[in-house]
This record gives sequence, C-alpha cells and structure tokens, in this order.
Amino acid sequence: MFIDKATIHVRAGSGGNGAVSFRREKYIAAGGPDGGDGGKGGDILFAADTNLSSLVDFRYKRKYAAENGENGGAKRCSGKSGKDLVIRVPRGTVVRELETGRILADISSDEPVVVAKGGRGGAGNQHFATSTRQIPRFAKPGKPGDELDLSLELKLLADVGLVGFPNVGKSTLISVVSAAKPTIANYHFTTLTPVLGVVKVDDRQNFVMADIPGLIEGASEGIGLGHDFLRHVERCRLIVHVVDISGMEGRDPKEDFLAINRELANFSEELVARPQIVAGNKCDMASEEQINLFRSFVEGKGYAFYPISAATRKGTRELIGAVASALSQLPPVKQFEAQPISDEERRLREAADRKFTITVENGVYYVEADFLESLLMTVNMEDYESLQYFQRMLRQSGIIDALEEKGIEEGDTVSIFGFQFDFVK
Repeated sequence: MFIDKATIHVRAGSGGNGAVSFRREKYIAAGGPDGGDGGKGGDILFAADTNLSSLVDFRYKRKYAAENGENGGAKRCSGKSGKDLVIRVPRGTVVRELETGRILADISSDEPVVVAKGGRGGAGNQHFATSTRQIPRFAKPGKPGDELDLSLELKLLADVGLVGFPNVGKSTLISVVSAAKPTIANYHFTTLTPVLGVVKVDDRQNFVMADIPGLIEGASEGIGLGHDFLRHVERCRLIVHVVDISGMEGRDPKEDFLAINRELANFSEELVARPQIVAGNKCDMASEEQINLFRSFVEGKGYAFYPISAATRKGTRELIGAVASALSQLPPVKQFEAQPISDEERRLREAADRKFTITVENGVYYVEADFLESLLMTVNMEDYESLQYFQRMLRQSGIIDALEEKGIEEGDTVSIFGFQFDFVK
C-alpha cells in the first residue's frame, strides 16, 4: 500500500529532577549538599531509510515518545540521560509542524535530523549552596521535552518526472529504459502509485526517473489521481512530458499537451517553469504529417521534441541521451529549506505553556497547574529556604499576581495538588 501522507504525535523525553541530598560519611561532619543533577531527556530524530518506500507504517502507530531522563542521586551522581528515539522514514520525507505548517526537516540526506529536543535535567541542591545558605533543601525539576503534532509528506527524490495523460505510454517507457517493472495494460489508470526506476546512461552516469500516475484535466483541483501525486514532481530537476501523438484514442495531442501544463501551473508556478522535454510516443502508429505538425507546435513553444515508440524502443536512446545531457547542466535535486525550532522559541513556548487556573471554594483558593507538580517534588515545605524558593517560583509564574487579583487576603488558604498553606503577602 502506497501512503505518502501521515500525521503523528511526538514527545521528547523530559529531563530528570535534581536531587536533594547531603553528604554523610563517618568522621565527616556537616558534609554539605551533594545532590546530583537530573539526566537529559531523549531527543526525537528522523532518519532516511532506503528500505522504506511509503509512510504506511504511520497509519497504525501515531504516537512516539523518547525516554525521560533519570533523577539525580546522592554523592553528586547525575541521572542517566534518556535514550534518543530515531524514527525511520522514506528518503524524501518532509516533516512539518502540523499547527503552523512550517517545515522542520527535509529527510533527504543520510544525516539524522533532531526534530524534537529532550528537556534539560534539573540542577541538584549542590548548586544552591552559598555562604549564607549552606543547607539548601530544594533542587530544580527537569524541563519537559518538546511535544509536537507533525505532518509527514513524502516527496519522491527523482531527477526526472514523467507526466502525461493516462495510457500515453509512461509505464512502458520507464520499463524499457530502466529495471522498473510497473503494471502495463491497455486501459487508463494502470499505474496507481509512483514508480521509480534507475536509468543507466553509461558506466559513470545514471539518474532516477519517476513515473507519476496519469494526470487528467482538473488534477490540481483533486480530480482523478494526479492531485495526490503531483507533489512527487516537485523535486524533479527535469520533466519529460509524454504525449500520445497517434491520436488513436480520439484526443488532440496539442490539447493534451496544453491541458497537462495548465495542471502543472495550477499546482505550482515553479513546477511549470521547470525544464521540460517532450516525448511524442506511439510515433510508429502516427503519420509523418502528424509527427511534423506536433514537432512544429512543441518547438514553437520553446521545448525540445523527440518522437519515440516505447513499445518498440524506437528513439528511446536519443531521448535518454538528451535527458542526461540536460541533467548535467541542472542543479541538484531540490531540498526544502527547514526552519527548526530555536532555543529562544522553546523558552517562549515553555513560558506560554505555564498555564494555570484558580478556583475559589469555601474560602480556599485551589490552584491547578501541571508544571507545579514536578516543582513540588523537589522542595521541602518544612524548610524555610525551600519555601522561599517555592514562593519565588509562584511569583515568577504569575500565580501570586493572579491570586491577588482574585482578592486573596493574608491568612487565606491556598491549595496546590493537596498541599495547603496560608497566604502571606
């Protein structure tokens, strides 16, 4: 099954919490804080796999998560970092952020790409000792990892794309010039998925050709199969436009040529401007007059024209030679420019994610905030300095200001995840 679009959810690992610990050894009094740092959360990476040809696996598994970092330990032992998760996709997959549509990665090279970064581990209490605060009973919680909804879109990596109406001989052409074995029959829409074939020119040169399923008029608007597969022509350096010049199906080759180019233009102005060679197929069933008339028409539009018969291989060698010559003067296969998430943007998103709600019931102010749960695990509420640290975090997150806006008075009760304390201004 050929699937070239998918939507998945990924979550990089959260960093481990820093430890609150004190050195305790025989003959050593007041050893001081030695809580270790939490480990970093695992990253989410995407890597190209040449053994994959579609995104069908992502129909059955849509959620991916990397390992969390482990919490820090005593004796300044840092927690173990979480394992990275490598998601393997077909070469040519474009990874986008679903919400914004921006490109995060183009998986076209052999180098894996980090799409979601794991959270940093929290600092242990060893880092908070000062001359005036020698017994810090708090540590920092680990940071959460990136959590994203992603859209995956496969855009085949091919040097040459074959386009044209159904049943004009594209599948036959790719089968005789490469080792590809597409389904060939005398009816429309025989090819239901793109087919790749490697064309060997000589011992030093070869290129990849893609047989794109037959387009029809209105393909750019979703009619027929073309709308689903036009995206696979986007990377092609050169287009070979195959036209049935015999007219044996009652269609005008000139109108066919113009109609397909209109669909390319409707899909992308950049695509229709791509270099194009026209292959007039089934010339063995066309008269010299038909061939010459169509040649004049195509060359008058500024395109190179090669009459061929894919079934008998007539003219295919000349066509391939012209394609190879044109490719030698063109830039490499297009890669889409990625805009990965920057560290500054991560900080802004983290601040935006610090959402909280405050409800008042029977004089008690209930604060609900997911980010406070990990913070509560790293502080000692019976210790004055820990409590001060906790209050600073509440102030920085805006919770104190929100409580005051709700009309809280000194001595009123605040409840956070079951922990209750009296509010002090």
